[in-house]
Amino acid sequence: MEVRIEQSWKNALAAEFGKPYFESLVRFLREEKAGGKRIYPPGSQIFRAFDLTPVQDVKVVILGQDPYHGHGQAHGLSFSVPAGVPAPPSLKNIFKEIESDLGIRMSGYPDLEKWARQGVLLLNAVLTVRSGEAASHSRIGWEEFTDAVIRYLSDNCEGVVFLLWGNFARSKRDLIDHNRHFVLEAAHPSPLARGAFFGCRHFSRTNQILASQGKTPVDWQL
Repeated sequence: MEVRIEQSWKNALAAEFGKPYFESLVRFLREEKAGGKRIYPPGSQIFRAFDLTPVQDVKVVILGQDPYHGHGQAHGLSFSVPAGVPAPPSLKNIFKEIESDLGIRMSGYPDLEKWARQGVLLLNAVLTVRSGEAASHSRIGWEEFTDAVIRYLSDNCEGVVFLLWGNFARSKRDLIDHNRHFVLEAAHPSPLARGAFFGCRHFSRTNQILASQGKTPVDWQL
């Protein structure tokens, strides 16, 4: 089966695309579409995080759970929505923390492509969702695929900063070699966490870690 994904990732994950779980996943998505189900993000954007951030460019990973399930929201980047779409509550809280942490003013512009192009892999553990049904495509194989992504980065890259927000993301910490990489954990930025995310200072800490390795810090301002 031909998977349209950026070439470095295609090479890195070639073994996954031929595994039974991935073939089953593709069949499931085709059956959903054939049955008239609306799936987000659009097919061309399912692997957008990979397309914008090739393997060799990855400096930071921000792990989300699954795509937004509202119309026009999901576009293949965790926590991000397209320009012109109101920032969801979690993203608003991310912006508040950046402003507090770095002392800068965020515009509220909700498309995080600028981060992705600087080496921030905005990875959801589940890459698709049925319209209006949160987590509807969990446990169909995506988690196995994205676990393989995390393991690949852990085994083949050096000094990546993994930002794990909330219990789901933190459950992935054992996939990461902590001797080779940096893992920063915090509460989820969702309002349901009642502000526990605030004060984590992950954005300044990430840039300090990158600078200490001679890597270019991320310009978080949008």
